[in-house]
Amino acid sequence: MLERQELFIASRWAKPQGNDWLEVVSPITEKVFGRVPLATPDDVDVAVAAARTAFAEGPWRRMSVAERGEVLLRAADILQGQVDDMAHLQIDEMGSPLAFMGPITGAAVASIRAEVAEMVAFPTAELRDGPAGKVLVEKIPVGVVVAIIPWNAPVHSLIGRMVTPLLAGCSVIAKPAPESPLSCYHVAEALLQAGLPEGVLSIIPGGVEVGERMVSHPGVDRISFTGSTVAGARVASLAADSFKSVTLELGGKSAAILLDDADLGQHLPRIIESSLPNNGQLCFATTRLLVPESRHNEVVDAVVDAVSAMRVGNPHDAGVAVGPLAARRQRDRVERYLDLGRSEGATVAVGGGRPADLDTGWFIEPTVFTGVTPDMTIAREEIFGPVLSVLRYTDDDHAVQLANDSEYGLGGAVFTDDLDRGLAVARQVTTGTCRINEAPPGGGGGPFGGVRRSGLGRERAREGRDNCYVLRSIALPKGFIPTV
Repeated sequence: MLERQELFIASRWAKPQGNDWLEVVSPITEKVFGRVPLATPDDVDVAVAAARTAFAEGPWRRMSVAERGEVLLRAADILQGQVDDMAHLQIDEMGSPLAFMGPITGAAVASIRAEVAEMVAFPTAELRDGPAGKVLVEKIPVGVVVAIIPWNAPVHSLIGRMVTPLLAGCSVIAKPAPESPLSCYHVAEALLQAGLPEGVLSIIPGGVEVGERMVSHPGVDRISFTGSTVAGARVASLAADSFKSVTLELGGKSAAILLDDADLGQHLPRIIESSLPNNGQLCFATTRLLVPESRHNEVVDAVVDAVSAMRVGNPHDAGVAVGPLAARRQRDRVERYLDLGRSEGATVAVGGGRPADLDTGWFIEPTVFTGVTPDMTIAREEIFGPVLSVLRYTDDDHAVQLANDSEYGLGGAVFTDDLDRGLAVARQVTTGTCRINEAPPGGGGGPFGGVRRSGLGRERAREGRDNCYVLRSIALPKGFIPTV
């Protein structure tokens, strides 16, 4: 049993205010393998008070970005030696295949160094011309930032939501998901060893009550939330009462468009990677595959062969492509969608149930539905499991119309041998991010976020950095040019 007895509050280990525990259940064995203290709203109050004091009076905000970066770089050095341990711990928490979780955890640690370099060069003051003199426009740290992260990639999500506001001089309070709190303790320990000042960071595992206390707390200035669309709507309503800055990264039902000129042999691995990553538990996965009518049978045969070859089993094994879903309720949810797909007339081309040879663990076979029409539930709602729906289209305009026929707009992909044509199609898809061929998903280093029910605002890149600041304009007397 892996047990933690303290919470990381105000950059220090602290006894929790309550006496309850949060048990962590392995989706592989269905058994409890760890536990952490379950935080209470009182713990949130302590964390917020410390964060406000640190922001107003502590050294962190007064340090230069480079000095803050030195602390984070030391933490990155510590975490670099723990990438394998963190990857396997996350697999125990939520069942992600090692082939996915290993690289994404290493990339998260590497992103710390990249973000330090970007933030050191990020301008926070600009002298502009006004009608009666110069205007000094400054970006000042927003204050106390709450980051509520999902369970599907906990270390990557924590680092991605924490590093930029810390470098900006903010204090951060993070809430990992109840399913995956243990791996985030690695990050806390690294920052403590690296010399993070008191009060600057808290990592508090808890349930809905704790999350709502964070979002509604008057001492919090900004919310960065990743989760379901329903939960995001609740976060937005609670934050609105105190006019907090909010970024919401929510669900998706993204489309991959295979154009009729695409070399299927070349693009098929990327199509599968884009559509069924992380056991299908990735918000911007392209879970609708749009194929030209003229090539439908050829594409379906190739996709079915590729999905049939995906090995399902213990996700710690590097050869396994699909592990268990993160929770029993998640498997139940996916099974309901499998039943809905059949009942509404779609055909299961491969998969469609639990693996016959795996009696333990919350496994679902990777599944491909054909005969899917745009009105079917499986074509409209986010399933968040290894389920791919294939839809037919007649021409490029029809493909774009099908891709945009969704309440969501987070990810997308276009596969083609004509890059100019592919870009023209991608530009017509209403979504926050879109990839072409082998280009990376999730914005590829640009801003990340969605439109419509997929969210509000952007994280990452310049636009994400701007979220960590508020603007202040200082009008200067005519002829006065400041030296700093």
